[in-house]
Amino acid sequence: MSDDADKTIITVATTGAFPTKEHNPNIPLTPKEIAEDVYECWQAGATIAHLHMRDDEGKGTMDVNKFRETVGLIRERCDIVLNLTTSGDLNATDETRMLHLVELKPEMGSYDCGTMNWGHSTLFVNHPKFLEKLGTTMIENGVKPEIEIFDAGMYYNSEYYIKKGFLQAPAYYQFVLGAPGGSTATVENLVYLKNLLPKEAKWSAIGIGKGHMPILLAALAMGGHIRVGMEDNVLYSKGRLAKSNAEFVERAVRLTKEANRTVATPNDAREMLNLRTP
Repeated sequence: MSDDADKTIITVATTGAFPTKEHNPNIPLTPKEIAEDVYECWQAGATIAHLHMRDDEGKGTMDVNKFRETVGLIRERCDIVLNLTTSGDLNATDETRMLHLVELKPEMGSYDCGTMNWGHSTLFVNHPKFLEKLGTTMIENGVKPEIEIFDAGMYYNSEYYIKKGFLQAPAYYQFVLGAPGGSTATVENLVYLKNLLPKEAKWSAIGIGKGHMPILLAALAMGGHIRVGMEDNVLYSKGRLAKSNAEFVERAVRLTKEANRTVATPNDAREMLNLRTP
């Protein structure tokens, strides 16, 4: 087995559930736009694509047909690891949040490990019974959870679900910092959260909005993996819209190399994270 200690996984989160073309006209929304965008990101060096779907009005949806079309188009062109969201629509049912995992069996899926206030007007609900059901569904279908941690409480929830067998170790964690209602995107918070993990755990981090660069740089310095993309940040730099998701990936690749690390290929990630081959 190869030495993976210096390899960095770059995840690109192309779309998300909320940004619109009014925020950035270059954000991909349709299956064809998302698939083309992902292909360009793969060419630029992205390892994993974290995918959300939009309906015909541009709103977040868990429509399995949108996932099926998009996944099919991507798989025709490249071997990027696919990580499908389970939280792309605040009005979705428990069943529609998991149906695409059962039908499409992606290599990875998001596992948001707790409920939180999303800002001051919305609840992001992940009921304990849903998390138990989601974990079981992922195990049964060979889908690796990306355990998304918005604050320390969500990490401790994950410990409980691992202990009870709804999640399997070794786990893979994604620290999401800067979300409304979650931990702010500071290097101090990232260091604190990373230090909660078992030593052998693999992890990635992302800072939303203006926290993007500090968290990216800190994660690289700490030996973690990184996530970029318009789901989290439509600006490439202060006052300048990103031209594409590939532009974010290209910068992440440059910084990874400057940090004397190598960019993980999709097959590297499959080995590192013990993913099922699609």
